[in-house]
Amino acid sequence: MPTRPIRTFTVLPHLPERLQALQKLAYNLWWCWNPEAVALFRRIDAESFEALDHNPVKLLSKVDQARLEELLDDDGFLAHLDRVEVVFDIYMNASTWYQEKLASGSWRGGSHARGNGTAAHAPARQPVVLSPTQYIAHFSAEFGLNESIPVYSGGLGVLAGDHLKAASDLGIPLVGVGLMYREGYFRQYLNIDGWQQERYPENDFFHLPLIPESKDDGSPLLVSIPFPGRDVQARIWRIQVGRVPLYLLDTNIPQNSAEDRQITGRLYGGDHDMRIRQEIVLGIGGVRALRALGKPPTVCHMNEGHSAFCGLERIRLLMEEYHLDFAAAREAVTAGTVFTTHTPVPAGNDVFSPHLVEQYFGHLLPQFRISMHDLLGLGRQNPNDHSEPFCMTVLAIRLANVSNGVSALHGKVSRKMWKAIWPDLPEAEVPITHVTNGVHTPSWVSPDLTQLYDRYLGPQWSERPAEQEVWKRVENIPDAELWRTHERRRERLVAFARDRLKRQLTQRGAPPAEIARADEALDPEALTIGFARRFATYKRGTLLFRNLDRLTAMITSKERPVQIIFSGKAHPRDHGGKELIAEILHVGRRPEFRRRIVFLEDYDIGVARYMVQGIDIWLNNPRRPLEASGTSGMKAACNGGLNVSVLDGWWEEGYDRTNGWAIGAGEEYTDLTYQDDVESRAIYDLLEQEIIPLFYTRSSDGLPRGWLKRMKRSILTIGPVFSTGRMVAEYMERCYAPSIARYEALAQGGLSKASALAKWRQAVYRSWSNVRVEGVEANGADPMHVGSALEVTARVNLGPLGPDDVEVQLFHGLVDSLGDIPAPATVSMSHNGARAKKDGNVWIFHGTIPCRTSGQHGYAVRVLPRHPDLPHPFEPGLVCWG
Repeated sequence: MPTRPIRTFTVLPHLPERLQALQKLAYNLWWCWNPEAVALFRRIDAESFEALDHNPVKLLSKVDQARLEELLDDDGFLAHLDRVEVVFDIYMNASTWYQEKLASGSWRGGSHARGNGTAAHAPARQPVVLSPTQYIAHFSAEFGLNESIPVYSGGLGVLAGDHLKAASDLGIPLVGVGLMYREGYFRQYLNIDGWQQERYPENDFFHLPLIPESKDDGSPLLVSIPFPGRDVQARIWRIQVGRVPLYLLDTNIPQNSAEDRQITGRLYGGDHDMRIRQEIVLGIGGVRALRALGKPPTVCHMNEGHSAFCGLERIRLLMEEYHLDFAAAREAVTAGTVFTTHTPVPAGNDVFSPHLVEQYFGHLLPQFRISMHDLLGLGRQNPNDHSEPFCMTVLAIRLANVSNGVSALHGKVSRKMWKAIWPDLPEAEVPITHVTNGVHTPSWVSPDLTQLYDRYLGPQWSERPAEQEVWKRVENIPDAELWRTHERRRERLVAFARDRLKRQLTQRGAPPAEIARADEALDPEALTIGFARRFATYKRGTLLFRNLDRLTAMITSKERPVQIIFSGKAHPRDHGGKELIAEILHVGRRPEFRRRIVFLEDYDIGVARYMVQGIDIWLNNPRRPLEASGTSGMKAACNGGLNVSVLDGWWEEGYDRTNGWAIGAGEEYTDLTYQDDVESRAIYDLLEQEIIPLFYTRSSDGLPRGWLKRMKRSILTIGPVFSTGRMVAEYMERCYAPSIARYEALAQGGLSKASALAKWRQAVYRSWSNVRVEGVEANGADPMHVGSALEVTARVNLGPLGPDDVEVQLFHGLVDSLGDIPAPATVSMSHNGARAKKDGNVWIFHGTIPCRTSGQHGYAVRVLPRHPDLPHPFEPGLVCWG
């Protein structure tokens, strides 16, 4: 086909002047978490708004002129528009949590928490203030903001979207950085046999709330990204998320080759070669985009390892700007970097072959001024293992001064998974902490429940979602009002499910009689269980089908029926996940289940919203400890849904025996068949003996008082704790603020402190083999008594180092049956200027172990590097035990 010289231009909808505020609101995602704004767009054309995936930009382009004329004559609509615009303007200009914290001086940057969550030798805490030109950049391969912007696949993206929304609410100077995919993630449909199929419709950029970033002359702002033998150009789009801008890079532009235009084609698409190219554009291109926009980040937060190349680009820029070597620039960049891992299994981390890294980074080595061996070592747990592939998670950990998991249990799993990076440290002290995930509560609470919260909790529940005192007012909501609200939402879910089922069956070519029966599916008054998430085999989507006889008895009960709504996608290459979906469809076709078990195709934020707002029970049964956190159960809980879950991820922290139910008691199994038998029986027992009776036990006024008590308890205990308001504030206080402080400290004097720290570190590495504990003596009888103290003296040979270069510690605690100290405490030993006579550089250190509890205790002496500019003494990975 001949190439035709096509010239393009953009046509925007023409809105009457009186309705221009609609355009203003449509291009800021604030509308999607304000129920009045959502209702405003629905009021224009409810049917079209639903059909267009709640996309107000597309709605305004599709609405005909006659309808606009009607709206101009509708005083009620105009008043509604004015009201929403005023609320929006107030939101955008109001004082925020961040500003209040700065004004009060109530938080300062200091040390973050280390592996087990204890303070890690905090330096003096300094005031943290970002100037108007400084930002925190949140990098993520996907952002789930609204179903109308399909550049996300699941929980990771939705969490990133909720992170931006909460940062906007809190007023934190944060920007998002990601990729603008032409096709995004796949849309799911099932064939007649229930097998998942995928289609990839193209995103219509000009009907999305995308704002092109431009130069002063109006031409598109592009960034150049170095690739072998060429530069790839990327255009920058912006999506405004309340106060927070999200910048998305797009390589599908004429300046690139056909191959390079595909880089931002699909989320998680292609082979390893495509993945590394996408991650180069995200990491390196993302940093260059921020600089081109005049917003170079002070702190970069890497949401998973996909964006870890941003650290290498920031190092290169500092080397170029300040004439530093790689080591000095790395000190500054690491100080200003935070990394969050979301993956509890090694297979879930991106790894690339050394050959692929050499192919894409070999041409950059002259700028880094390091060897390929050193570069590859940054992505290896053992830098000297030439057979180990290059892991993006390891690179991210090595280039961050704070690394965290996303729940307390996941922090523990992550310390175990990555302990080889610090081979001489006990697992409990591996410097990976945790910040438990949350959800952006205003985005997920239903509009009718929002009205109840506004009435009985006051506006603070959405403005300050982490305030527990506010949520205690849930007890003031009358049972009758809460139950009526919940019943309406269940009815709405059932109506939505029936409509979607009819569309699914029609697209599948089902006979008319089967399509008509969709109107009989589900009962708006029956106990409704929801199960919706990514269909991976470890999540066990069909565990409820383990004993179909017991399930049949519950589902077909005339007095106390139960029904189940499933939804979720399997990865296109996950055959096992697809088999689970097909099994659900086959079981659901059995006559006894046809009206009580349904699968809703093409799970997205819109489907999730209906489900978490309308279900009674949210079921979660992964194999512990493979669920890093999970957030869907949090969304259900803030709507009054009750969780029934394995004690994995966030639920181990959230469950308090009164706000839901636990499957098992936190056991982990090696025999998976036995595990499935045990835990499926536990679910059946809970349903038969506790859940179903509680739901159907009604007082004289028809209300399930016991159920409502649990609903309120679930809202009260989970709402304020598992919100992104709490989560992002915690990131600010524990991760961002200390990183800002460290970065600013090292940046003083043209990064002279970073250079000094790098030289000190190199000297310590060269000298560490000479450090050894030459003798330990204790002054105390055995046994000791509670209340006494054991005096310990250690003789430490420091080789070429001085006593101020190290910290000598007593590592002590109760000893377990294996001779280990699983919960250690430490005591710093002092030298008081005492050096052993005639023994070269041997120093005498003294310390005291307090005897506070009885039992078999043990201790050891260890030496760690110490420097006031280190985030913690474990960071260099050097330990000398004696």
